[in-house]
Amino acid sequence: MSAPRPDGTGLFIAGQRETGQDVRIGNVTAAVAVANIVKSSLGPVGLDKMLVDDIGDVLITNDGATILGQLEVEHPAARVLVDLAQLQDSEVGDGTTSVVIIAAELLRRGNELVKIGIHPTTVISGFRAALKAAVSFIKKEMVIKVAELDDFHLINAAKTSMSSKIIGTEADLFSKLVVKAVKSVRMKATAADIAGASTAKEEESKKDKIRYKYPLSAIHILKAHGRSAAESYLIDGGFAINAMKASQGMPSAVESTPESSVKIAMLDMNLQRHRMAMGVQVTLKDPAEIENIKKREMDITKERIRKIIDAGARVVLTTKGVDDLCMKYFVEAGIICARRCDKDDLKRLAKATGGKVVVTMADMEGNETFDVDCLGTCKAVREERIGDGEMLYVYGCEGSGASTIILRGANEYMLDEMDRALHDSLSVVKRMLESNSLVVGGGAVEAALSVHLEDYATTLDSREQIVIQEFADALLVIPKTLAVNAAKDSSELVAKLRAAHAKSQKGGDGDSSLQNTGLDLVNGVTRDNLAAGVVEPAISKIKSLRFATEAAVTILRIDDRITLAPDQQQ
Repeated sequence: MSAPRPDGTGLFIAGQRETGQDVRIGNVTAAVAVANIVKSSLGPVGLDKMLVDDIGDVLITNDGATILGQLEVEHPAARVLVDLAQLQDSEVGDGTTSVVIIAAELLRRGNELVKIGIHPTTVISGFRAALKAAVSFIKKEMVIKVAELDDFHLINAAKTSMSSKIIGTEADLFSKLVVKAVKSVRMKATAADIAGASTAKEEESKKDKIRYKYPLSAIHILKAHGRSAAESYLIDGGFAINAMKASQGMPSAVESTPESSVKIAMLDMNLQRHRMAMGVQVTLKDPAEIENIKKREMDITKERIRKIIDAGARVVLTTKGVDDLCMKYFVEAGIICARRCDKDDLKRLAKATGGKVVVTMADMEGNETFDVDCLGTCKAVREERIGDGEMLYVYGCEGSGASTIILRGANEYMLDEMDRALHDSLSVVKRMLESNSLVVGGGAVEAALSVHLEDYATTLDSREQIVIQEFADALLVIPKTLAVNAAKDSSELVAKLRAAHAKSQKGGDGDSSLQNTGLDLVNGVTRDNLAAGVVEPAISKIKSLRFATEAAVTILRIDDRITLAPDQQQ
């Protein structure tokens, strides 16, 4: 609308304005289009997507958050779904595809209700009521509390997460790797962590119980070309760093002795000949002084290195450069030195070995000293050949837990996808360990919620009744999509699934053994998925429902869109 309005108000908007149902239809169409992109990648038999960017780089993946993150989405409503996938990825780590599919289905059904004359406010309040009922039902009926999770449950959860990924065929190997890696980085949770993770009521009941946290940043994943995926392995309590010794004259391994362990110095500074700072001018009257200045420049670096060696360091790693002059001193002292290390890797190593990354050697008095407390300790450091290059392995780290997973694979694309799949599985195991609760997967939760919400809707005598019934139907999009992607008859399978859950929820004569019924997508039948080991963290299901409903509500509330025209240059 770029002209004054004919009603004489004189209102002028430099741009375009869309209102009412036109906006809603546009928003829903855009959201459904985004969901359709990732729909076929859901489930253990989901398909992969190949994304090619403007410079020809190829990315092959079926991780929902990665696919949507790579797309250049211009439509503002569709961008809400992209952000939704990223939020689910950062909060839970898994379930990014399903959260987008549920949100788009809720939007589509919400829009149909608005079309037949139900006010958007009624639709929104109905969605919120349905969400509240769904979450309370999951917590009361579906969640299986596991007081002390054993490896069996954790391995099953990891397998469920990676079943749809490239490493699904090697799930037995990778699920054990993942569980071992997450358990190796366990540390006591601080009061702040506990307060952030639980409500006040939960906190009261858990005051006596020791809580742990599992920081995934302490798990280092290294990708090395060559060999097959089945030859990937875990260095438990150790650390691998993608660097090699700076000089051939240095030893290939440093072992601890009964008296002392190996000390590692981690530096974020240059070990090069000292040069005057830019803009510093020195005026000399005697040319002989030039030699003294050069000698002093060399001596400053020599003194620094001497202080590091005297502190007891037998391995020196730096993020910056080391020149030949400095290398000579390390070679003479029989020290392994590596340069241009990744700063994040050094931070992880510092945590693992109980050391600190040193940025400067200056102390409070203005002198240069090297604090012995900054040194990390371990049992051995060895340089070993992996694939095309060498890597430094640090064994027996004595800090707060660390582990490294070495991934092997045929090419870069495969290694990247394996890395993404492992991230999802690690997140799932972490969430499960922290919350000690799980739910059954394979469409069981969605089908049970659908049956429960339909019964719940009939108890209401308000306008929200029809909205809650639509919400119940919308949840069935997950089992339907799972069945379609597995090339099975979705109508028949979903009908069987709903029938099983309807029987399990019948008052006194219900068969409670059927409440864990889910889909077996390989054979195209329904089965007890708890016995089959298809489980996932309860927090994943609850959060994905919350996020999807909030996203749908956010978009349904919009009834006016004004696109401002760019300012015209005078």
